Amino acid sequence: MASDLSRISRALLSVSDKTGLVEFARALAARGVTLVSTGGTHRALTDAGLTVTEVSDLTGFPEMMDGRVKTLHPGVHGGLLAVRDNPEHQAAMLAHGIAAIDLLVVNLYPFEATLAAGKPASECIENIDIGGPAMIRAAAKNHKDVAVVVDVADYAAVLADLDAHDGAVTFATRRRLAQKAYARTASYDAAISTWLAGEIAAAPEAQTFRALGGTLAQGLRYGENPHMKAAFYRTAGAPRPGVATARQLQGKELSYNNINDTDAAFEAVSEFDPTRTAAVVIVKHANPCGVAEGADLIEAYERALRCDPVSAFGGIVALNRTLDAEAAKKIVEVFTEVIIAPDATEEAVAIVAAKKNLRLLTTGGVADPRSPGQAWRTVAGGFLVQDRDNAVVDDMPLKVVTKRAPTEAELSDLRFAFRVAKHVKSNAIVYAKDGATVGIGAGQMSRVDSSRIAAWKAAEAAKAAGLPESLARGAVVASDAFFPFADGLLAAAEAGATAVIQPGGSMRDDDVIRAADEAGLAMVLTGHRHFRH
Repeated sequence: MASDLSRISRALLSVSDKTGLVEFARALAARGVTLVSTGGTHRALTDAGLTVTEVSDLTGFPEMMDGRVKTLHPGVHGGLLAVRDNPEHQAAMLAHGIAAIDLLVVNLYPFEATLAAGKPASECIENIDIGGPAMIRAAAKNHKDVAVVVDVADYAAVLADLDAHDGAVTFATRRRLAQKAYARTASYDAAISTWLAGEIAAAPEAQTFRALGGTLAQGLRYGENPHMKAAFYRTAGAPRPGVATARQLQGKELSYNNINDTDAAFEAVSEFDPTRTAAVVIVKHANPCGVAEGADLIEAYERALRCDPVSAFGGIVALNRTLDAEAAKKIVEVFTEVIIAPDATEEAVAIVAAKKNLRLLTTGGVADPRSPGQAWRTVAGGFLVQDRDNAVVDDMPLKVVTKRAPTEAELSDLRFAFRVAKHVKSNAIVYAKDGATVGIGAGQMSRVDSSRIAAWKAAEAAKAAGLPESLARGAVVASDAFFPFADGLLAAAEAGATAVIQPGGSMRDDDVIRAADEAGLAMVLTGHRHFRH
C-alpha cells in the first residue's frame, strides 16, 4: 500500500510554458526543496536569483544535439523511477550516485500551438518533445513516491499540500496528478499521430492504431440530460472556424446541447459563401428548422423563420456574415438560445446584451465546406471514424433523368435544397422555394413519412403566415438519399412540388423516374448521398 505522504526534497523543473514558474520555484525553495532544471528553465530561474542545479550535473553529460538530448539518462530516470522502500533500488542509487527526484514539473514543447499556427513540417518536428514525455511517464508510473505536475494550474494545489502536510504531498494528490500526466502525454501523442496521418494522407481503414486527444475547453453542468456528466474538449490542429474556436461575447455559459446544436447550425450556414449571398440557418435539436438566403441578413432571417416559426423558439441562429444591428433587433424578438456569426458590430452586440442570457459567439470566419476532416462516434466497446462529408452540390454534375428538364429557377432551388438536406438528419426531405426552405422532414424511419411531414410543415407555415395555400406549392424537393419507392416522390407531387433532386441508385429508379414523368416533375440525380445519422 502506498504511503499517504511523500516528502518533497528535490524537484526537477523543465518547462516550455514559464507562466508562474519563478513564483512556484521560489515557493518551493522557501520550503527547503532543492531545485534542478534544464536549459531555458535554468536560465529563467537563475536570472531570478534562485539557486538551481543544472541537470547536466546529475547526468555528467552536457545538453547536446540542439537540446534533443539532455534528460534521457539514468541519472534522471533512476531518480524518478526508484521505488523508495525497495532495498535493491536504494542500493543501485547509492552505487551509481543517483539522487531521488520527488517532484517533476514539466510542460511539453508547444507542438499543438505550432501546428495550429500552420508552421512548416520541419518546425512541427522540432516541437515534438521526447525527453519531456519520457520523464512524465516515468514519474507518473512511480506516483507511489513521486509527484508530477504537467499543468501550471496545479502549482497552487501542490504548495497547499506542502503547507498542510509539513513538506509532503498526499497520495490522493499524487494519483490525481499522475492521471492528468498520462492524459497529457496521450493527448500530445494523439495530436502528433493525427498530424502525421494527414501528412501521408492515410485513410481511416489503413491506420491500425488510432488516438484521440483534446484539451478541456470547459466543464459542463451536465450532458444531454441532467443525470449525465459532461465536458467540452478542443482537439489539436489547424482550427476550423466554429463553436470550438468562437469567442463568447455575452450570455450565460453554453450547455452540452447548446454546443452540439450550435456546431450543427454553423456547419450548415458555412455551406453558403458569404461573398455570394447572406444566409441564415435556424437549428433546433441539431436539425435545421429554417434556412434561407437573402439580399441581407435580416431578409434571410425573416425568410428562414417563416419556414417553422414554432420550432425556432428556443433555437440556435447561425449567420454567414457579420451580425448587424437590423438583424440583431429582429432576431432578439424571438426567444433564442445562441447566435453565432463570423463577427458582430458594436451596435449589434449592444442590442443582444439586453437579453442577458442570450449567448453571442463570433468565430472570425466561416468554415470551408470542402475541407477534409474526420468525424468520430462512439459505439459500445469501440468507436467509428469516417471522413467528414465535404461533398458540395456545386461540384456535382447533375443528371436530368425526366422528360422535363428543370428551369433555371428550379435548378437554383434544387441546389439550395440539396445543400440544406446534407445537414438534416436522415431520412431527410427538404422543400425549398426562391432560396428558402418552406418545409423540412427529418429523422424518420420511412422516407415517405419524412416527405409527408415536410409537406405538412409547409402547409402549417402557410397558415402561420396567413397565406391561402401551402408553401410547398411551386417548391422543389431534395432527398438526402434515393427514393426506394415512388411513394415519397408522389407525396411531394401531391403537395405541389415541381422538381426533385436526389442521389439516385435505387433498384427502382426506373419506377421513380416514370412516376415523376407522369406527375410532370423535373428530376435530377446527383450521384452523391448525404446520410446523416
